[in-house]
Amino acid sequence: MTFRLRHQAGTSSTSVAGQLFARARRDRCEPILWPGDESFGLFTEGDSLYAAMQAAIRAAEREVVLESYIFADDEVGRALADVLAERARSGIDVRVHLDAAGSLFWASRDLDRFLRDSGVTLRWFHRWHWSRPLRYNQRNHRKLLVVDRRQAFLGGFNIHRENSRRHYGERRWRDTHVAMTGDLATQAQAAFEALWQRCLWRALPQAHSSSAVVLPNKTADCAHRLRCVFAAMFASAQHHIELTTPYFVPDGWTQQALGQAAERGVSVRLLVPRKSDVAPIRWIARRIYARLQCRGVRVFGYHTRLLHAKTVTIDGDWVSLGTANLDYRSLFVNHELNLCARNRTLASALTTQFETDLADAEEFTTAWPRQRTMARVLAPVAWAARRWL
Repeated sequence: MTFRLRHQAGTSSTSVAGQLFARARRDRCEPILWPGDESFGLFTEGDSLYAAMQAAIRAAEREVVLESYIFADDEVGRALADVLAERARSGIDVRVHLDAAGSLFWASRDLDRFLRDSGVTLRWFHRWHWSRPLRYNQRNHRKLLVVDRRQAFLGGFNIHRENSRRHYGERRWRDTHVAMTGDLATQAQAAFEALWQRCLWRALPQAHSSSAVVLPNKTADCAHRLRCVFAAMFASAQHHIELTTPYFVPDGWTQQALGQAAERGVSVRLLVPRKSDVAPIRWIARRIYARLQCRGVRVFGYHTRLLHAKTVTIDGDWVSLGTANLDYRSLFVNHELNLCARNRTLASALTTQFETDLADAEEFTTAWPRQRTMARVLAPVAWAARRWL
């Protein structure tokens, strides 16, 4: 699968963005996508998403596959487990792939036993074992549901009560998910199968759509697929880049691509949590944000709820939405899955949501208050270990 961007402003061979763009073309990573009008369902509330997922599972006629980083044994997880179990007992092929590290403190043996006893094929990704400790560091960070290879749900929502207004209240997590059908659901199914069967490097099916594609971050063509695609998107931007991510610890080349976009006049706005829930990221965030702010990138801290959405919009045209954060883990270590599309309707909806989120955010200034002693001492250690955060 070869990708091409239609507009290529700011991609001189001497710039970092230009070098990344050239590498994406050389390594066959960059999508050939043209503006399209495919229909997507956008979810920003967990209750409506979980209701739609349950309805899709109940309507399944042949097969249900699900991946999740967190699948909690709580009101939300149990409700979904009941539906999965009912379909499995009725003869539907139901397979569930959960991350062992992500669900460590959320799932339970009772939930595991219930699903298996109901006929669900349940697999845990990379359980801890003393003989292979480094393998535990690589995680399945995807959140994907595919029903009958015809309908798919993909995004940042895990399966737990923290995403539900009904069960968690106004402090529920802020996240984004997308529903899609047809060829994109088929692509999502193929990505599930590749990880399920441990055939990560086999070529995925060619996309029939010319405007959207479902992309894992590791493919037969490129081991860092999403990093290459993000670089190409940033290099092609002419007017606006809007990024939402809960964890922003990108590699140096990605930082350079964003900085150079801002320097050539592109409006680059980054929405992150005002206070990260991961302490080491808080310690090093100032260094990363300050570098980008000096180059013209505007950084906003969302403070109303816990921010967990992962979205990118470029020029009201390009969209990336899925499970990948802009950090080392998502770009180089974990298994991720994103929708990349050129769809003005979806881009407009995400831009509207971005502006809504900005109303609950505060722009960071370059005049940072002095850090506490412990944060100043540990910041260099966290920076050295940023590839594993």
